[in-house]
Amino acid sequence: MGGAISAPGRSAQAVSFAGALFALAASLRSNGFILKNMVRSELASRYRNTVLGFLWPLINPLVMILIYSFVFGLVFKVRFGATPSQSDVPYGIVLFSGLMLHVLLAETLLRAQSIVLENPNYVKRVVFPLEILPVAALLSNLVHAFMALAVLVAVILGYGVPMHWTGLLLPLVWLPFVVMLAGLGLLVASLGVFIRDIGQVLGFMMTILMFGSSILFPPEMLPEPLRPWLLLNPLTIPVDASRDVLLWGHFPNWERLGLYSVVAVAALWIGSWWFLRTKRGFSEVM
Repeated sequence: MGGAISAPGRSAQAVSFAGALFALAASLRSNGFILKNMVRSELASRYRNTVLGFLWPLINPLVMILIYSFVFGLVFKVRFGATPSQSDVPYGIVLFSGLMLHVLLAETLLRAQSIVLENPNYVKRVVFPLEILPVAALLSNLVHAFMALAVLVAVILGYGVPMHWTGLLLPLVWLPFVVMLAGLGLLVASLGVFIRDIGQVLGFMMTILMFGSSILFPPEMLPEPLRPWLLLNPLTIPVDASRDVLLWGHFPNWERLGLYSVVAVAALWIGSWWFLRTKRGFSEVM
């Protein structure tokens, strides 16, 4: 009875920066069953007591695409870009292909900033791997993103827009974006415990990120000196690469995507270290 037993998810010693990413991976691997159930709970809670249930993730994107296509394509006759491969694709489809990633970013971070606060029992009374919470929020939103993608592909086929084999590269394009989101989600989840105003800040930050990316317009519309600033937006490179492989039939810019992947891993490493370092103080402020 002389030694203290450390429970999974609550390390008795502070995690070093060098070992943070490995500690997170070990926790997710050893608590895979808990993570799976948390994702199911996140998905079920969103549509609990609704009539259509899990049909809503299919209905919502379909309605959005049809509205965008009608308003911008038929009423305002907006076209995205100047090349035939770009202007022939309905603007509603082009717009939604970027909005999918913005919705994934916004819903993940907005959910992450409050998810620890909404589960005080896990913090105070139960030994629980708290890093599971923001990761579960990300994975549940990723399920909705894949469902929205399925709707988008169906609409593309319905409009008669050519499908390109480069679309098979889309998971490779989305992977670094998801890694980036995991790191940002962990960071925001921790900051949300100590700084309660962060939810308000995130609200208008999501608007800035949408209008400060290439979701609504091609980068070529900006003056040349301003275009590099778009690359600082975490949405720009994955949005452009997604459209390249899915809509235009081009390979993504591998150099940009490679650099983005390095930054994404760094963001995950920093987010892991910060969350694992600060989670022991959550109970003191809740």
